[in-house]
Parts: sequence; structure tokens; C-alpha cells
Amino acid sequence: MNNSKRAVPTRRGFLVAAGTAGAGLALRPLEAAARTHADSDPTARPRPPRPSSPPSQNKRFLILGGTGFIGPHTVRYAVERGHEVTIFTRGRADADLPSEVERLVGDRGGDLTALEGRRWDVVFDNNCQNYRWAQLSTELLRDAAEHYIFVSSISAYAIQGMGYANAGRVLWEPAVPEDYPRHEPPEGWQDGDDAHYGLMKRLSEDIAHAAFPNRTTVIRPGLIVGPTDPTDRFTYWPVRIAEGGEVLAPGNPDHSNQIIDQRDLTEWTVRMAEEGIMGDFNATGPASRLSMAETLYGIRAVTSRPVRFTWIPEDFLEAQDTLPWRDLPAWVPGDELQYVDVSRAVAAGLTYRPLAVTARDTLDWDSTRPAAERERRRAGMSREKERAVLEAWGAA
Repeated sequence: MNNSKRAVPTRRGFLVAAGTAGAGLALRPLEAAARTHADSDPTARPRPPRPSSPPSQNKRFLILGGTGFIGPHTVRYAVERGHEVTIFTRGRADADLPSEVERLVGDRGGDLTALEGRRWDVVFDNNCQNYRWAQLSTELLRDAAEHYIFVSSISAYAIQGMGYANAGRVLWEPAVPEDYPRHEPPEGWQDGDDAHYGLMKRLSEDIAHAAFPNRTTVIRPGLIVGPTDPTDRFTYWPVRIAEGGEVLAPGNPDHSNQIIDQRDLTEWTVRMAEEGIMGDFNATGPASRLSMAETLYGIRAVTSRPVRFTWIPEDFLEAQDTLPWRDLPAWVPGDELQYVDVSRAVAAGLTYRPLAVTARDTLDWDSTRPAAERERRRAGMSREKERAVLEAWGAA
């Protein structure tokens, strides 16, 4: 976006425009509802019911990974449902897993010896960061399992976002279905060449489908959040809002936003394995449209401290060198990947915890992290920068 061609709004001009459009009135019911919920019972943490019926048969699961962010809950939920679970890792990270879990050690980049001569019903490929890993694992396991579940990403879609280019656009309908174009290799690219993250995922999806024809499930999450998330891309918001005071809220409150609790994602993935459901699925959330305002006020519901949101328009934030996704995580204004169609996944049984539950559980987990880790968060602006931007906006 060229700032020389687009005037940076002033605080007074923005407030006059917002008042004329009734934006303030639109936000007050959300804020009031969030405050009422928090003040009436700040400890309330409703849980969605899990499927009550056990799987029709217990299965043997191989999980490539198992000790990272989404791995441990996948393992624990699968064991809880009665399945026999083997994990394959490099053996460098520890995790609190059930004692009956079999642990195999190797390296996806080359040493798959521990997997040779074995059979499983379902393979979960949870941590593939390189299409060459997918080539090795699918070649070895194509006749050793009936079903291959590949956890991909909505980044496989051919969209270049992460900036302010689409800030003026508000999406009211899903913009990205499962058949949306995916990244294509550049001209002259050959098998074995490097690829960026989105292309890595697209290539890996195709490799899985080719090795397991009609036996592959591709799951494309968006931003995965919740307790044990090491990235802080969502954690920033519950932590900041729980501190109270004036909170910088980014851009147009109506911009769409999508996240998924890692427990909703992993539990649904296990149930997909139980039912043998194949195909490609977008797996972010929630089931219906979520705005940035609803995100922040939903998080606000879990704290009783006084909080005041100051919404600052995108042009002003850009002029202050405040970056989407990094300084203001879990937010990319007007980006198609913030409103992906998840109707197929919902029809296949994907369910969602309330946002307040995710926020509360994330706060509880964050409080257990070492102080040094919390002081060096991987995403989100410093309190000093936030205050500087707020003061600049107040003076504009």
C-alpha cells in the first residue's frame, strides 16, 4: 500500500466517521454481553460434549510425530478411545503420554528403519515440513497401512496475504473452498528443488494422494491455537486482555478472523480415522463467521479486570510500522485465508469449543510457563510499542 496516495486517517476523523456509521453502537452490545458473562461467573467453563459412542473397532495408529504441539493431545485422545498408538520421533523431545504408547525413534529425513516390516491401520502425518519427507514415508508405508491422514495447511492455497493490501475489503461470505487453486511450482522447478512453506504443503498433499489413492485424508488447518501453543500467535491476546487497561485493537472490527483449538482439530482427526473418511477438508473455525471484534470481546469474557479497546484503522497502523500477524498476531485484514469455507469439515463432524474456553485454558497454561519464556514471546508487540502507538493515535 502506498501511503503517499492514501491519506492516513486522524483520530478525530475516524471517530466522526465511525459515529456516523453507527460502528460504536454496533460494538457496545458485544462488549456488554462479554462483560455480563465475565462478571456473572468468570469461572464458568462449559465443555462441548464428546461423542458418547465408542468407535466400532479399535485400530492401530502410527503417528509421525507425537511430541510437538498437536501430537500429545492426538495421542492421548486416541488412547482414551481405545486405540493402539505408536509414535515415530527423533527422540529429542519429551511429552507426557500414556505408558502404553509405543515409541519408535528415527529421522523422517532419512532413517525410517524402525518403521520397516510393520503394519498399521492408519498413519497420521502430523509434522511434515518438507515434501521430501512425504516422499520417503509414503513410499515405505503405502503397503503397510490402509489410510493416510496428512495434516496440511490452508497455506497450500495460492494466496499471498499477510499484509495491508486488502485492508479495505471485508469478507462476508467464505472466500476459499476446498477446490480453490493451490500453489504451483515456479517455471523450471524440478523434483528435489526447494519450495516455500505453502508449496511444500501442496506438493506433500499430492504425494500422499498418489501413494494412497482413494485412501488419503488431507486436513488443512488455519491458525491452530490453545494450551501448549509455542508460537504465541493467539496467546498474545488472552494474556494482553487479561492484564486489563487500554488495549490496542486493530483495524476494522468487522474483518473476519479464523482460529481452531488444537483439541478440536486433533479429536476430530482421530474420529475421521475411526470412521475411515477420505477426502480434502479445510479445518479452521469456528463453524460460522467470526469477526475480530467478536474474537477480542469473546476473550474479554474470561477476565473481570477493566478493559477498554481502542480500535485504530489500518492506515494509521501501517504508518506506525505496526505489522499484521507479527505485532498484531492472529490478524490479517481482508485476507481470504481469514475466511475459509469449513462446511465440509463441519458436515464430517468437526465441532468447536466456545472461544471463552480456549482463551481461559490458554491463560491457565500460560501461567505455568517459565517466566523467561513468557518474557520472550514469539509474537505480539511489546507493551512499550503498544503504548507509543496508542499515544500517537490519541494525539492525531
